[in-house]
Amino acid sequence: MDQKEQLRFVANQFLMVLFIAFLAVIIFAIGLMVGYGVIGDGDNIWAILSADKWQELIGKFTGK
Repeated sequence: MDQKEQLRFVANQFLMVLFIAFLAVIIFAIGLMVGYGVIGDGDNIWAILSADKWQELIGKFTGK
């Protein structure tokens, strides 16, 4: 393999890692929304993705 092929291989692997990380974040967000909406109080599934909700949750666990 010459250097150009090696660089292309590394770039493809890097893009694959980024794609899988992106999918993991999307699946995690969907899981949070389903869990909050179905198991939780279920009023607004988008509320779990807001910064205010996360500050409230972290405050409950840290006691602040």
